[in-house]
Amino acid sequence: MQSQNLNNMSVLCFGGQDWWYHNRAHVDIQLIRRYAKKGPVIYVNSIVMQKPRITQGRNFARKLIRKSKSILRGLNKVDTNLWVYSPISFPLHHMGWSQRLNEKILGLQLRHVLRTLGLIDPLIWVVCPAACDVALKLTKTRLVYLRTDAYELFPNVDFDVIRMYDQKLKANSDLTLFVSGKLYDEEASECKESMFLDHGVNYDMFAAAGPATNVPVEMNQINKPIIGYFGSIDSHTVDYELIDKLTDLLSEMSFVFIGSVYSEYPAFAEKKNVWMLGQKDYNEVPIYGECFDVTIMPWRQTSWIQACNPIKLKEYLALGKPIVSVPFVELDKYLDVVYVAKNPDDFAECIRKALAEDGPERVAARRKKVEKASWGSKAEQVLGLLFDNKKSNQGEPANV
Repeated sequence: MQSQNLNNMSVLCFGGQDWWYHNRAHVDIQLIRRYAKKGPVIYVNSIVMQKPRITQGRNFARKLIRKSKSILRGLNKVDTNLWVYSPISFPLHHMGWSQRLNEKILGLQLRHVLRTLGLIDPLIWVVCPAACDVALKLTKTRLVYLRTDAYELFPNVDFDVIRMYDQKLKANSDLTLFVSGKLYDEEASECKESMFLDHGVNYDMFAAAGPATNVPVEMNQINKPIIGYFGSIDSHTVDYELIDKLTDLLSEMSFVFIGSVYSEYPAFAEKKNVWMLGQKDYNEVPIYGECFDVTIMPWRQTSWIQACNPIKLKEYLALGKPIVSVPFVELDKYLDVVYVAKNPDDFAECIRKALAEDGPERVAARRKKVEKASWGSKAEQVLGLLFDNKKSNQGEPANV
């Protein structure tokens, strides 16, 4: 096994997103972009975990076409020292023969890519649990598992299989990183070595977005006050019924949603105060966000949400915008700068209160809460642990 240090570091990352179709705000992409400044990095687009459901009709066809296009792109160099690759795999992790076949096929493809780029014994990162078996068998310097979400609770996955992958990765990884304090508290004892990393934020990019001087044409046509949300829009995470009632309670306000819609809700199309503007380039998100008067996190109250730590929370704070959210565990650290609502009436009242109370001092307090939580500091914190032989805190989360 070749010993790596900061001068000859190479990384193979099994990502949790598809580089070509998802917004690149996710923690794995933010970190590997910074590691590419130190050495070659291969980002492997997310391996499908969900069982195929032909009954989904158009949605199934859309996913199949999108994934096929991603695979056909092959190996692409997207920046200095940074390559993106979509391997062929089968979403049949609940079937033993498919697991073994996936492992062989993935292994062959990735060894070929590593040879092509001349990389030996890379540092392997795993974000997508479905990459477990091949990641464990590939030759590597170290194995890092980034436990971003409770993927076993994701819809249409085999809970037992994904949970098994998760436990194998925690038991065998040289370091397991958590971004959810709840998951860290519950699972750190299952790991060889662990650290609570938390999420970072592109603070300068979001804080520098305002005041809005180059307002997008779409936003110019929308009346104030604007209640805004950016991120994926799907029925697994977003409470459509809450939004439906909220937009009726605040019919005099405009509700703007920025992001891909994965589950449609026909009632929204009929509302005159709701705008679905679709996914925007990551660099454009702060420009749209600066146009919001209040930002919202209208989540469904599920086990998945209780284990999450949404990056948009820090991005909203960096914008300096008031935030109204349903309660979830990670939000407890931010109760001094966030309004919390448990039902539609409460949510509407909090939005009215947020608009009435906003001012320069509150904007400054929100930004101060996250001004030191840069992605660069997170990346260096992990490298310090991996290469400087610093020990992580097993008992309490590390605050940065």
